[in-house]
Amino acid sequence: MASLLSAESVAGLAQSVPGWQLQAGRLHRKLVFGDFVAAFGFMAQVALVAEALGHHPDWSNSWNRVVIDLTTHDLGGLSDLDLDLAQRINQLLETSPNQARP
Repeated sequence: MASLLSAESVAGLAQSVPGWQLQAGRLHRKLVFGDFVAAFGFMAQVALVAEALGHHPDWSNSWNRVVIDLTTHDLGGLSDLDLDLAQRINQLLETSPNQARP
């Protein structure tokens, strides 16, 4: 079962999940890939991880850009699931052959 992050955990998110920003109470990240196929392929990888966790991002894609927002709607804030998914997304980015640009 998911639990909300403590205020201290939220304050330390910049160290826990590099590349993510706290924006409007959500973990937020914008990524730019080389082209649409690379962006969509990355989204497919994230979809598999999200489905395994049972926790899904709010996101959008426009050609080579992917915007991701994470929050736990049923808890009304950021939870350990959001932190876990952000860390796993970062791991995918580190091992991806189609590296995203900030």
